[in-house]
Amino acid sequence: MKLAVKKLDAIRWELKFEVPRERVSKKFDKIYEEMGKVVKVKGFRQGKVPRHILESQHSKLAKEEVVKELIPEVYQEGLTKEKINPIDLPEILDVNLNEGKMTFTAKLDVKPEVKIGDYKKIKVKRKNSTVAPEELNKTLEFFKKSRGEDKEVAIDDAFARGLGFPSLEEFIKSLTRQMELDKDRQNRMDIENQVAEHLLKKAKLTAPSSLVKKQLSRRLEDIRRRLAAQGLSAEEIKKREDEIHPQLEESVEKDVRVYLILDKIAELENIPVKEGENLAVKVMEFLLKEAEWEEAQ
Repeated sequence: MKLAVKKLDAIRWELKFEVPRERVSKKFDKIYEEMGKVVKVKGFRQGKVPRHILESQHSKLAKEEVVKELIPEVYQEGLTKEKINPIDLPEILDVNLNEGKMTFTAKLDVKPEVKIGDYKKIKVKRKNSTVAPEELNKTLEFFKKSRGEDKEVAIDDAFARGLGFPSLEEFIKSLTRQMELDKDRQNRMDIENQVAEHLLKKAKLTAPSSLVKKQLSRRLEDIRRRLAAQGLSAEEIKKREDEIHPQLEESVEKDVRVYLILDKIAELENIPVKEGENLAVKVMEFLLKEAEWEEAQ
């Protein structure tokens, strides 16, 4: 196997492979042998079809199978040989199987170099999760309007029973608790955003375009599904997608950068991440334990 490696930029690499005739020929032998066991040809017993008959009738399929098997094998060998650590699946280009040899090009992104600053003792401000009386009253007004009731309607036990609670006291208690949980969840997100912003300011790295494109595609697909479920037409969905695309792309690139920084911290701190565990969640927990907390005014 011949391999030419070219660094296109800090994280983008190009690998050009040439697989020799002998190896390609052996792979064809294997594929035709497997075909011969299952292919049925009139006039021949199954498993006894001559090679030249298989070649005359199934050469296109055999070629596809050879390419399908050889590319991942050879690509992985190239990565091992050059000690390259790709961050995602490669882009395979210019596949050519001619005169017995096979050539193809793989373009891939490698894990970028991540330089990070201080990540311990990050100062974070936590907002209070207590529900103020005016917040509670505002939510109660929302409940009244959502039920199509006039503002003069009294919020009493009868009103609470209409919402499935035994009394007004129980309804207020349940509503307050739910509002506290919501505020607590929002405050947690706010703190994590503070940590992320600190990390981004202190770090230097390039976000791989392949990761950004993949994550952007997933987000857009989720948005399309949600909008379709709301009854929007294909034209309306496309218009909304075009409107949000620039901001969404910026947001996705930021998320990818944060993930790579957290991945680097996991490496530096030897934070183990088992299969099925979320690396970002584990590292964020570590950073919040190390952070300096204070209550926001």
